Amino acid sequence: MSVNAEVQKSGNETALATIRKFSRRVQSTGLVKSSRTRRYYARATSKIVKKKRALKLIKRRAEYKRLVKEGKIAEAPTRSFRPAPMRDSSQSGKLGEDTPIAR
Repeated sequence: MSVNAEVQKSGNETALATIRKFSRRVQSTGLVKSSRTRRYYARATSKIVKKKRALKLIKRRAEYKRLVKEGKIAEAPTRSFRPAPMRDSSQSGKLGEDTPIAR
């Protein structure tokens, strides 16, 4: 597997900045991470272990639902992904202008 990570020095960029840029480029390819995972042999989990783990998870979820239904524990809020609101380029970017107090 061959991955080329090439970086050109631009303008007044220092040697350290170029090295940092190269390091980021190599890290973004995922080459180092994948080679570290292949460093040692990892045996695949057996079917029995997978089944036991799945059964334990089902049992734990059922217990949690039962406790929530009985009111013994509060239900954890569901996570939802909300993208950050896009800022207009027309805003000047000064701090405090968007707050209700500043209006």
